[in-house]
Amino acid sequence: MNRIRSCDAEIAYTVLGEGPPLVLLHPFPVHHEFWLPAAQALTSRYRIVMPDVRGHGESDIGEGPATMEKHAGDLARVLDDADVGRAVFAGVSIGGYILFEFWRRYRGRVAGLALCCTRAQADTAEGRAGRLKAAEDVLERGTEPFIESMLSRVFSQRTLTMRPDLVEEARGMMRKMSPADIAEVQRGMAQRPDSVATLASINVPTLLVMGEEDRFAPAADGELMRSHIAGSSLAIIPQAGHFAVWEQPEEVGRLLRQFVDACH
Repeated sequence: MNRIRSCDAEIAYTVLGEGPPLVLLHPFPVHHEFWLPAAQALTSRYRIVMPDVRGHGESDIGEGPATMEKHAGDLARVLDDADVGRAVFAGVSIGGYILFEFWRRYRGRVAGLALCCTRAQADTAEGRAGRLKAAEDVLERGTEPFIESMLSRVFSQRTLTMRPDLVEEARGMMRKMSPADIAEVQRGMAQRPDSVATLASINVPTLLVMGEEDRFAPAADGELMRSHIAGSSLAIIPQAGHFAVWEQPEEVGRLLRQFVDACH
């Protein structure tokens, strides 16, 4: 893992392969290894940069809520350190939220966007309250109840029933986060701005990938993004939930390979 200083946090990232750069952002509350199975379809042609998002994996949380502004700044610092000027980006869930903010601040560095299992809308008042409550609960009760609750909701029913190995590996990734990490990442997501108005400004090739059984970002959220981003395409991954990239890595890897090839 490479490590850099970004404001008040040390951010870790890893690089695989050679070729044009492709940056992959994982979802909450796992880390960069989430992308490894899908990335197998890409490492033969692309230089893949995979950060641990602030507060996840080997990256520090810093002080206070991990806002989208902090995450976007961290990403810019990673690119500078990795000598990446312009790249194609793919982000899952919080990775997508970060990419909306990154687009607003650094769009000249974006050659293409793959937005996976994410949504452009800000949290509702109820959703924000739920995140803030979860932040308090994890500080009081520790991470295990939170992790078990997440595992029951991020996967399709088929994965939960048939692929306990995938669930167990995800549990291991989630356990890298401390109560404070989870709390401040949740608080940062609760503060994120609405990005629906940003969608119309996206003028680079854009792929939208959604899980058929995603409870957090249903297919309708993908359709909303598709309708606002000119020229974008939408793929629905069957028998997959919020962690579709982890559940169906061969299919997502194939789609992403086609997309990134077309961007170059």
